[in-house]
This record gives sequence, C-alpha cells and structure tokens, in this order.
Amino acid sequence: MPTYQPPVPRSDRSPWNWLLLIPAVVPLINPLYNIVSPRLWGFPAFYWIQFLLILLSVATTTVVYRMTTKRRSAGE
Repeated sequence: MPTYQPPVPRSDRSPWNWLLLIPAVVPLINPLYNIVSPRLWGFPAFYWIQFLLILLSVATTTVVYRMTTKRRSAGE
C-alpha cells in the first residue's frame, strides 16, 4: 500500500520576481509619457515612450527569467 507523500513546496518564490512589478507599475505613471514634445523622428513623445516601455518590459522579463531558471551543466 503506497504511503502518503506530502506535496513538494513551491520553489518559484524568488526575490527576482519582484522586478516584474516594474513593467506593471511604470506604465501607470501617466505624467511620464503624457507629453507631446520632444519629438523623435516626427513622433510625439507619447508614442516613442510607449515603445521604450515595451523594451523595458522585455528586458525586465528576460532578466527575471534568466535569474530564476535552473541552468543545466554542459555534461547533462
């Protein structure tokens, strides 16, 4: 008869996950990008700052992913 095995505790609790608040909170700070000037290649600041926020989100997510995944050694 099999014995009861308690569930394995979650291992995804990493302090690196707190960095994911950056791309969630920064776009909510409306005065940062609610402006028209300066223009970049004819685009108002509102538009190109939105693109920068996308790049910030991608970079932050990449850093958190790389820091929280377990790396395998080359021999495995």
